Amino acid sequence: MAEEESSKTVAKKFAFKALKAFLKSFLFYILYLFVWGFLAPFTEFVPGLQQIVENFVIVYIALGVLGDLVSDTVFQYFFSTAKALFVIGYLALTLNSGMLSLTYRNVALTVDLRLFLMVAILLSLLGLAKSMLQAISYINKKTELGFKT
Repeated sequence: MAEEESSKTVAKKFAFKALKAFLKSFLFYILYLFVWGFLAPFTEFVPGLQQIVENFVIVYIALGVLGDLVSDTVFQYFFSTAKALFVIGYLALTLNSGMLSLTYRNVALTVDLRLFLMVAILLSLLGLAKSMLQAISYINKKTELGFKT
């Protein structure tokens, strides 16, 4: 009887986590649709912009959902770290190290985004450090609980 009740509580916890993950991903997608309304005019000037942004949003939401599903475990911090590393890597690859060259009709335009790239990567590195410190703290708390019993 106790095993049946504990499995029901585990199922309820997982259902709550799944609902929370769904709601967060839904809100993030709604935010993406709102922001895309402002970015849509630039698709004429930047070929492939919609595909770049959609790929980013899909992977970012997937990592967020997986992180929410395994919350209250150490794997939550692994997915948080993976999300920060993904943002750093994706920005570095898609922004071509901060120098973008665009050609529109007969006009060649080179845009220097190195400052933006540096700020975005530094913010992602802060998120990475936060995730790692939270993982260390989580493992430390679990170890302390193990020694007390």
